[in-house]
Amino acid sequence: MKRKVSIIGTGNVGATLCLYLAQQELCDITLIDINKDVAYGKALDIMQAGAILGFGTNIVTGDDYSLVKDSDVVVVTAGFPRQPGMDRLDLLHKNRDIIDMSGEAIKKFAPNSIVIVVTNPVDVMTYRMWQVTGFSENRVMGQAGVLDTGRLIMFLSEELNISPKDIDGLVLSGHGDTMLPIFDLTRVKGIPVKALIKEDRLREIEKKTQNGGGQIVSLLKTSAYYAPAAATFVMVKAILNDEKRVIAASCKPNGEYGLSDVYIGLPTIIGKNGIEEILKIELEEEDLKKLVESAKVYKNSISEL
Repeated sequence: MKRKVSIIGTGNVGATLCLYLAQQELCDITLIDINKDVAYGKALDIMQAGAILGFGTNIVTGDDYSLVKDSDVVVVTAGFPRQPGMDRLDLLHKNRDIIDMSGEAIKKFAPNSIVIVVTNPVDVMTYRMWQVTGFSENRVMGQAGVLDTGRLIMFLSEELNISPKDIDGLVLSGHGDTMLPIFDLTRVKGIPVKALIKEDRLREIEKKTQNGGGQIVSLLKTSAYYAPAAATFVMVKAILNDEKRVIAASCKPNGEYGLSDVYIGLPTIIGKNGIEEILKIELEEEDLKKLVESAKVYKNSISEL
């Protein structure tokens, strides 16, 4: 039986994710947008690309949230994008109502689905989605750590003038200014990155990673989409194929790292059941302190929902 992935929101991220999924012929796809003509137009464009490049994926479109019915995975990308000078937390109240509408529909029509939230501020919106759906926490996650880790790896590859394929990194904490590259666990073909790059340069790369999205917003005057869609694709694929991938995702810890009642980026194992485990790794005292402080920021934001 063909798997079904529904994407709520057919802006740049949602449409690009649809393209990535369609190219791999992993599942049937449903695109939902308040502007049904835009959803249909993008689906037609992707299907015509398939006719040229040699892939054929069924794509259904519409503006009715009930179209999520029987989805295996629902990805929520709908929301207002960041504008220049706007922090992710500035979007809090603008996007809360969108999450509420999406969550109620998912709860009603796709009660067995796994939900991936991309809407910013993603850690807070993922918590809201968990509240609205009432799903178990393993079935509601946010996309952030894959994207942030990808940005870190790209900056490191530029610094070292090597292929990003040979770098293994990890970025935890919130998807914002408090994101936390874990340099102690970052390796280049097994070589600790700290043996290759001086501390002051690593701190500069950390700042570049934290501002990776903001830099793109300042250049494009809207949010990034190729890399966020790629990061979401990795998560969807891990669920559909039960890959048991180790992925940094926004998740709800239950005491891990001394955290609870918050969604924040931690290392997880993702498979057919969603977040199957939150991995407990030893962090340097300073990194753990930063992680806890970041969680406090998001808890304060949750209290304002």
